[in-house]
Amino acid sequence: MTGSDVTRDGPRGERPGREAVPAALQPGKPPGTGRRRKGKGRGEQLMVPRAEFRSYYGRPVVKAPAWQARDIAGYFFTGGLAGAGSVLAAGAGLTGRHATAKAMKVSSLAAISLSTAALIHDLGRPERFANMLRVIKPTSPMSVGSWLLAGYGPAAGAAAGSALTGLLPRAGRAATGVAAMLGPAVAAYTAVLAADTAVPAWHDAHRELPYVFTASATAAAAGMALTLAPARENGPARNAALLAAAGEAVAVRLMKRRTGIVAETYEQGRGGRLLRAAERLTAGGALGAALLGRHRAAAVASGLALLAGSACTRFGIFHAGIASAEDPRYTVVPQRERLDSRPPEHGNGRSERPGRHDRNERKAQA
Repeated sequence: MTGSDVTRDGPRGERPGREAVPAALQPGKPPGTGRRRKGKGRGEQLMVPRAEFRSYYGRPVVKAPAWQARDIAGYFFTGGLAGAGSVLAAGAGLTGRHATAKAMKVSSLAAISLSTAALIHDLGRPERFANMLRVIKPTSPMSVGSWLLAGYGPAAGAAAGSALTGLLPRAGRAATGVAAMLGPAVAAYTAVLAADTAVPAWHDAHRELPYVFTASATAAAAGMALTLAPARENGPARNAALLAAAGEAVAVRLMKRRTGIVAETYEQGRGGRLLRAAERLTAGGALGAALLGRHRAAAVASGLALLAGSACTRFGIFHAGIASAEDPRYTVVPQRERLDSRPPEHGNGRSERPGRHDRNERKAQA
């Protein structure tokens, strides 16, 4: 700086120091520019736009399944109804409730037929279902589920056929036992099938989803028994409805609490509306069955409410999963949270394997 650069107002061209007026307080500057303090906190509010979770070309990070709600959610619902219904049918037969046992055997056969038809319709061609039976892969939920359906369907059909015709009663009882043993797995494996995908709302709920599906299936089977069986035989169905409603409510709340931000898909949009309707229908049906189930009309109304509530649960979970796959936020945020919660020694994602020199030294010491 030369002497000619000094004026009456100070040096010309000097950079502002600590006494410089902030840009937000300079005359002529619009408010809100630069950095400013807000409220009682001492942190600075940065004028940086909030991060938007986008992917290349605006496409989701996770590809949503190309499943149709009518086929796959219906497949979830009818399969659960069939599996839990076979368990109730076996229990009714052992306790002398023959009308209830017969009704549940027939309804289970109808439900598993609809479930298989929905699965085949989603696959596109019937031979694709047969191709899945060419191999057995225990690590694949789809392979295990295909073999479950292949074993459970004939057993349920034989049990229903014997109950309707009265022929081969011993074979019918054996088929009823086989269907009852496979029934819980048929009711729950679809939850494992959904949780095995990369869909955030399903994968992050892999611990609670089987319990939700099993409780929902039990509520549906209890509702079917209340609808079809005589009122004098519906005592076990009324008890099952209460237990199923309580179990489903607890499992859904635990699922929402543990999944974090992904739980928004279970509370918002179409999935949230369906799950709220399911909660009301299931609770209302269970209370109606417990208080008024000895009357035929009330039992039928409570049973229909339980069936509708179970269907809303399956469709709600289905739509919540699709919504979570379509929004990149539900994929990116949980991943970042998991990375931040990892121990420092695993922060770089590399496994600490001993080098060649360390291995040779250990061998020499041994």
